[in-house]
Amino acid sequence: KVGWYNAVLQPAFHLPYPDDTLAFVILSTPSMFDKALKPFVNKERLKIIRDPVDQCVSHHLSSVKEKFPDQRVDVMYDYEILPSRKPRFLAQTAAHVSGAAYYYQRTDVKLDPWGNKKIYGVCVHPKYGGWFAIRALLLFPDIQVPFLEQSAPIDCVSTEEKRIELLEQFNFHWKDGRYRDIIEVKERYSEEQITYFATPPAERFKLLGLTQ
Repeated sequence: KVGWYNAVLQPAFHLPYPDDTLAFVILSTPSMFDKALKPFVNKERLKIIRDPVDQCVSHHLSSVKEKFPDQRVDVMYDYEILPSRKPRFLAQTAAHVSGAAYYYQRTDVKLDPWGNKKIYGVCVHPKYGGWFAIRALLLFPDIQVPFLEQSAPIDCVSTEEKRIELLEQFNFHWKDGRYRDIIEVKERYSEEQITYFATPPAERFKLLGLTQ
């Protein structure tokens, strides 16, 4: 429910919907690359003019909206920025309150070793670890769900030592991706997918055989 999200954030970040409004957090799993992105690129090759992943997600969520012709469906994407330069929604907070993934922050560490350093939090999925992404928020403004019960996210990095290790790796060594394997995962990105996301965005078109 939108109210779960708004309850943990300052008013400046609130979503402009009633508290009982139904929302879905959209994640992409490791198989997205082969099952969604590559077929999309092959089919829409000439129409891809911006980030291929963003366009692929947008394409599929437009198809979802078409399945509900009698409903108003609002979509917010993780890459969208408001004129104030704030993101349209805080993806990791949304994932946490929906129960999809646990958002680990420095407040989850009792003996904080970082002093004045800025430490960013990171979501961990109980099945995919860090090998997933939060892509969008799907909102149904005309559907109110007052009796929906909130499910807590699974706390899969439960020891102090592991949480410190996770935040250290994510903040200071994120490029090597070790933080993604902080827990034992059921599925991870293929080598091809790892290479794709490690490539600067401007050069990714070449990897997919596209001309920018």
